[in-house]
Amino acid sequence: MARITRVEIMMVNLSPKVKRVDAIQSFDAQETPIVRIHDSDGVIGTGYTYTIGTGGPSVIALLEKTLAPALIGKEANRIDAIWRELLFLTHATSVGAITSLALAAIDTALWDLKCLKAGLPLHIATGGTRDQIPLYTTEGGWLHLEPSALV
Repeated sequence: MARITRVEIMMVNLSPKVKRVDAIQSFDAQETPIVRIHDSDGVIGTGYTYTIGTGGPSVIALLEKTLAPALIGKEANRIDAIWRELLFLTHATSVGAITSLALAAIDTALWDLKCLKAGLPLHIATGGTRDQIPLYTTEGGWLHLEPSALV
């Protein structure tokens, strides 16, 4: 089995074209931590998470200093085992958003890696059988978009 050899971490800051607000906050920027996981077969899985303008550097720090080093040498296809190990590693902070966001980026990168190697889209690799799914939004920040733009 292929093992994780390297983890790249970066952050991209995206400014919304239209300022979005709701009753308690303003979406000023999307901080987007990105994780790229390399395996010993040379395949790279990419995952990301995002914040709405605060906390992104904290997610990056947790990834860089704690989670990414723990990934090196792990079998990349053991996604559930890796997730459980990382959750235990961060048990003191695992009830918070920063840890959840960091774990989500890693989890997504591992699934991307697995799907790339299998040549399958995620919805098929995880057992899905639908060709289409209905969409809806309850996010007030998207209400300014026409359905075609949302799709």
